[in-house]
Amino acid sequence: MEDIIKELEELKSNNMFRQISPIEKKEGEFVFINGKKMINFSSNDYLGLSTDKTLVNEFCKKYMNSSEFAFSSASARLLSGTSNVYNTLENTIAKLFKKDSALIFNTGFQCNLGVISSIVGQGDVIFSDKLNHASIIDGMRLSGATFYRYKHLNYKNLEELLKKHRSKFKRAIIISESVFSMDGDIANIDKLIKLKKEYNTLLMIDEAHAFCAIDNKCAGISNYKDVDIITATFGKALASFGAFAVSSKPIIEYLTNKARSFIFSTSIPPVNIMWTNWLLTEKKDYIHKKKEDLAELIIRTHKLLNDYNINTVSESQIIPVILKTPDKAGEIAEKLKKEGYFILPIRPPSVPIGTSRLRLSLTANIQFKEVIKLFELIKDEI
Repeated sequence: MEDIIKELEELKSNNMFRQISPIEKKEGEFVFINGKKMINFSSNDYLGLSTDKTLVNEFCKKYMNSSEFAFSSASARLLSGTSNVYNTLENTIAKLFKKDSALIFNTGFQCNLGVISSIVGQGDVIFSDKLNHASIIDGMRLSGATFYRYKHLNYKNLEELLKKHRSKFKRAIIISESVFSMDGDIANIDKLIKLKKEYNTLLMIDEAHAFCAIDNKCAGISNYKDVDIITATFGKALASFGAFAVSSKPIIEYLTNKARSFIFSTSIPPVNIMWTNWLLTEKKDYIHKKKEDLAELIIRTHKLLNDYNINTVSESQIIPVILKTPDKAGEIAEKLKKEGYFILPIRPPSVPIGTSRLRLSLTANIQFKEVIKLFELIKDEI
């Protein structure tokens, strides 16, 4: 116990100690902490659907009397924790991505963990972007496969690793996010497809931050037949719960039999499954309208950054403001809270040492005038 306490004290002294924010409630683009109303720039609710009471009321009015309107499945899918609504959502996802089949997982983390740890194992090899999400890293570790992490978005480095190592292993897979969660930059999917074909590998793309946010027809930005496995979450832009893998029928059948995070987890409550499918089918026009609002905000914000001569690698709704040290990131975040902006500092190990930052997350409900006010406050700190 003493060593645990010592480690916690070290985290605190280095300004890297994490705590759950004491958020009392959310309304639209606002959060309330200790009675103070702040604009939420730290949300992944990219379309602002999670606080849309009109939308929730419409759904409940239509489905509350359904036998499937239940708050627990009470079992894993391979036992009795399934029904037609699960199959319907999987079919909806498969059609969106023009793939054979899909499989629902409980969270994005469990999805990546289960997919990677079952698709490859000892004697296989993984080539992963250096800045891929922790769920991908943990999936690689759990798999038992050998893995190499290529420099972020550096496809020359990836090809060098493929040339050197691919022939030594049986099965191989290249893994990348599409939109990267901390930098907001975007992978070159065409280049990854070219390399996967040339070196006989599978290709997996994590679409968590693109799906239903900045993609085409809610089908990811890697909507190519040559991407073997696509994963994403329902818990960000779609304001629901759960995640999915979409792929060929043999791969989905393989995951159903091998992915332990799927096999041994109680399935998502039916009400969440129904909500997700309703949004993707009956409310698709509404989602596209919200996506248009977000797209306009993204364009105007990036133009503003250019006008202020603020350099960023971001091409999306995720905008990192690099402040280098955890102390500086924490200091500016506290200053912004006093001004009515809820923006959390991101520090190691979530990001590499020396790249502590504020991670600004644009959502469809945020007004551009608030973005202008925010950058007026921080532009001299960058």
